[in-house]
Amino acid sequence: MTREELLRHALDAYGTEPESLWLDEPSFAVLRHSLGGKWYGLVMTLPRRSLGLPGEGSIDVLNLKLDPALVYILREQPGFLPAWHMNKTHWLTVCLDGSVPPERVEDLLAQSYE
Repeated sequence: MTREELLRHALDAYGTEPESLWLDEPSFAVLRHSLGGKWYGLVMTLPRRSLGLPGEGSIDVLNLKLDPALVYILREQPGFLPAWHMNKTHWLTVCLDGSVPPERVEDLLAQSYE
């Protein structure tokens, strides 16, 4: 799933428009729950080296808030990393590079939204 596909899905499924909160980070987009305004996702473009990934360049990622037991299990699977700049017990970074099937990303986004 690409960044654009993810943002389209968030709009279609939850009515969420991404918010850009940082002028110095235009690629960062916050997804807020319609009730209460809590974050359920953060889409970012980060240097691969910032995430400990091999190779040059950047990668689009999504931070999600999930059940700690699920976070622990997923961090051991390809395409998932400890949350970048978030609580690593409750948050998880998902790589948006095709390593995680779109249906799985959508399912995890739904869990984070709930």
